Amino acid sequence: MRLTRDQIATARSFLFVPGHRPDRFDKATASGADVVIVDLEDAVAVDDKDRARGYVSEWLEQGNAALVRINPFGTPWFEADLDTAMRHGCPIMVPKADSVAALADLGRRTGGKCDLVALVETAAGIERASEVCATAGVVRLAFGNADFGAEVGVAPDDHLAMTYARSKLVTASAAAKLAPPVDGVTISIEDTAALSADVKHAHRLGFTGKLCIHPSQVPVVADGFAPSESEREWARAVVEAGESVTRMNGQMIDKPLVERAHRILGT
Repeated sequence: MRLTRDQIATARSFLFVPGHRPDRFDKATASGADVVIVDLEDAVAVDDKDRARGYVSEWLEQGNAALVRINPFGTPWFEADLDTAMRHGCPIMVPKADSVAALADLGRRTGGKCDLVALVETAAGIERASEVCATAGVVRLAFGNADFGAEVGVAPDDHLAMTYARSKLVTASAAAKLAPPVDGVTISIEDTAALSADVKHAHRLGFTGKLCIHPSQVPVVADGFAPSESEREWARAVVEAGESVTRMNGQMIDKPLVERAHRILGT
């Protein structure tokens, strides 16, 4: 079993699980997350890299589906990580996705066997977002707010400071006809109010999913990116009124709003 491109494109919640903790793999799957990301990169210490890859490979061999975050280009573990993902036909989360040439080479090497989720977490990646989106094999972007914040010298939870970067990813994705991007993590695991605020802000900017670092964050993320009942009611009314409607309840309704109504309803 493997994740399909459509599943990746429509997923709201992406849950990281450390690759060296096989005891948590099934728990992550049971969390209700749309996509589980088994992490071979930041969550795994250098001495545990090879062991983690073995655990992940064994779990995937059992028929489990996941997105695999590999180690970056040029690291000692990149080739073995890539080989594991390709052997199982898994989609790959590519960290530090700012080299278009390296991404293109990865797309050629996988030959369409492994869809790529580009984790954009550097200033160079933000500025090259349109080129990253246009690279063969890339099916969705994700925002690495922690690494990006560290590079540019701002707090990873500062909404104002991160607005340009987030908007750049949303606009680049739309221009390339990709699914809207996935927002970065909320580091405060137990602060539900902060998580809800982050989701609301990201949704407002055009994101439709979020990276999670704990199972408790999954339901908040899923609910936050789901259309509200008032949005659904509005969308149903627009669709039921027909494609030629020009005014409803004092609001002008034209083609873009009709298309938005269909997106809300998933029709």
